[in-house]
Amino acid sequence: MPTHTTKATAWQLRPFADLHVSELQALLAARSEVFVVEQQCIFQDIDGADPQALHLMAWQAGALVAYARCFPAGVKFTEASIGRVLTRQLVRGQGLGHVLIEKAREAIAQTWGEQAIRIGAQARLAHFYAQHGYLDVGQPYVEDGNDHLEMVWTP
Repeated sequence: MPTHTTKATAWQLRPFADLHVSELQALLAARSEVFVVEQQCIFQDIDGADPQALHLMAWQAGALVAYARCFPAGVKFTEASIGRVLTRQLVRGQGLGHVLIEKAREAIAQTWGEQAIRIGAQARLAHFYAQHGYLDVGQPYVEDGNDHLEMVWTP
């Protein structure tokens, strides 16, 4: 039976102003790779919200492999929120997405206190988020050509 080697993952949480140029380039490239190219979604990724976010990044062997933006309450929703959640194709199936969601929740709790988190989830990923305690709380909607759901996690 083959064995699987898990590469060491280094996690970073940075406000926009503290991002290194190389980190900014890596996260924008990853967002374009996943959301624009893979999902064939033409949308304005640079939406002006990056300066208000904490940027959670996972690195393996010098490459950005997972990413999410974390926002305080009142920026995207009344509640704190997580967005632009991605794992790059080269690491999918290793459970890194699950770790990313938990680390994003922890980052919000440590930075702004334990509180509810609202997300705009792609509908096809509802089961993934439900595994982390997120509940569908609204009507489905279409954003950038993809079906989405608002989901909320409460402590």
